[in-house]
Parts: sequence; structure tokens; C-alpha cells
Amino acid sequence: MATKSKAYQAAAAKIAADKFYTPTEAVALAKQTGSAKFDSTVEVALKLSVDPRKADQMVRGTVILPHGTGKTARVIVFATGPAAEAAIAAGADEVGGAELIQRVADGWTNFDAAVSTPELMGQVGRLGKVLGPRGLMPNPKTGTVTPNPAKAVEEIKGGKIEFRVDKHANVHFVVGKASFSADQLDENLKAALEEIIRLKPSSSKGRYIQKGAVSTTFGPGIPLDVNAL
Repeated sequence: MATKSKAYQAAAAKIAADKFYTPTEAVALAKQTGSAKFDSTVEVALKLSVDPRKADQMVRGTVILPHGTGKTARVIVFATGPAAEAAIAAGADEVGGAELIQRVADGWTNFDAAVSTPELMGQVGRLGKVLGPRGLMPNPKTGTVTPNPAKAVEEIKGGKIEFRVDKHANVHFVVGKASFSADQLDENLKAALEEIIRLKPSSSKGRYIQKGAVSTTFGPGIPLDVNAL
């Protein structure tokens, strides 16, 4: 079994044994457990009481974090004509139709989000094997299939994140960087939690959020007090 680094052990020592932290306490502590060598990403993982195999219990959505993610997302847009021109003006990193679709089909995935106009989804649909496993496939449920791609680009670059429950009923999402103030991280986390709770399936029984943790890149998990959520 691999031995944890001294930095990891020092960070873990700051987390009290058998204690569960409120969101406010957890993000404040996360700032202390991040790497001293780079600006760590602060992430959250939640275990939900849902069955992802059932369509009515698939928790999936988006939320615009009040203070962004600390990273400027690279966004591509599948569009032509005026919609393409508007997307370019909004700051899209790559915009195009058939040529861009073929480029992605050939394996290019150097971007964080993909947006498409409805009329091109017939062609974009064939990119499922490339984009699907990476969670990059445009989807109307997350606002990435839209006749107004410029707005989608602005939202994504402004701090919009997407979350989706995995096959083990876990949800993972980013709430910012360790360099953010504790208040900024707290507000980002609470905004995400509010949306996830709002999307609770009516068929979900028992405690919706069973457990959760906040962590930084390569850092130890800080257990969340689910009663405080």
C-alpha cells in the first residue's frame, strides 16, 4: 500500500477525527489543506439516495456559481450563420459546422464544454462515442443545445457548472479554488447544494443526501454534516 506524502499527512492532521463539518466550516478548512505548490481546485462529492438506473431518479442539472470556478472554460460551438457569429462575439474558443464536427470526430477534445444549435444536432449526434464518455455531449437539459449559443457560452465562461449522478449514485462538482475567500467558496457551495436539493426526485425515499465530503486536488476529504445540508 502506497504511503501518503508528508504534505497529505499534514493536511489530514488538520481534520478532526469523528467530526462532521458544516459547509461553511468545510470550505474554510479546505483552504488550509490545499497544496502550497499550486492553487488547488476545491471539489465536492455527495452520495445520494437515488437509483440512477431509473429514469425518474437521474439527478442532472446545472448551476451558475456566484463567484465562478476560478478557471476560464474552453467552449466550442457547433453553429453556422448568425448564431455562429454571435457565439464568436460571446467568446467561444472554436465555432463551426461540418469541419468542426469532423475535427472532433477525428479525436480532438481540447475543450471543456460543447454547445450546439438544434439544427446541427443531427450531425453532432454521431460524436456520441467521442463526447459521451467525457461528459461533453450537448444536451438540451443542460442548456447546451440551444438556438442562442451565445448566451450558453457567456454562462459557461461565467462559472456555470454541470453535475450528474453517476452509476453509483455519487455527484461530483467543483466549487472554486483554494485561493478564493472562505465566503466565496461557501456561497458557491451553497448555490450548488440548493440546486441539487431542488432536483430531488419525488420517488427518492429516506435521507436524500446520505454523505458528502469537500476536498482539494490531491488532498484529504473533509466529511460534511449532512444534517446541516
